[in-house]
Amino acid sequence: MDPNNKPKQLNSPFVTTVMKYAGKAHVWVYRKSGGKIGANWRVGAGLKKPVPTLLLEHTGRKSGKTFVSPLVFITDGQDVIVVASQGGRDTDPQWYRNLVAIPDAYIEIGSDRRAVRAQTASPEEKARLWPKLVDAYADFDTYQSWADRDIPVIILKPR
Repeated sequence: MDPNNKPKQLNSPFVTTVMKYAGKAHVWVYRKSGGKIGANWRVGAGLKKPVPTLLLEHTGRKSGKTFVSPLVFITDGQDVIVVASQGGRDTDPQWYRNLVAIPDAYIEIGSDRRAVRAQTASPEEKARLWPKLVDAYADFDTYQSWADRDIPVIILKPR
């Protein structure tokens, strides 16, 4: 992947706003439909190969408020794996920073709600999981090439 192909506006405040409101709309539709609508990500590589989505309910590290973020995921045994890619932006997403500070969270897959504890994958765990993640959603490799950071992989373990 060529980092020079990075979209020029990727890190702009406008993209932040679009992502925020698109995420809120996704959460609303997902919950209203019991996960029937919005259960698969069909953007980018997801057009040809839809990837499952979940809702991550997390606590704001500063505000203490509850936030909900729609994310693509894979499973690894009992664990659920998500990626803090933020579309290849140069900063970690807020939800990831919140999980680092307060790792206890909830996920919704369809209408199933589960308590989880988040941990950032070690370099060895990431090396094992990354090919599986890219197989599920090829754009993760593109996002990593665009980002000026190592994109974290997060393991959500049942609690």
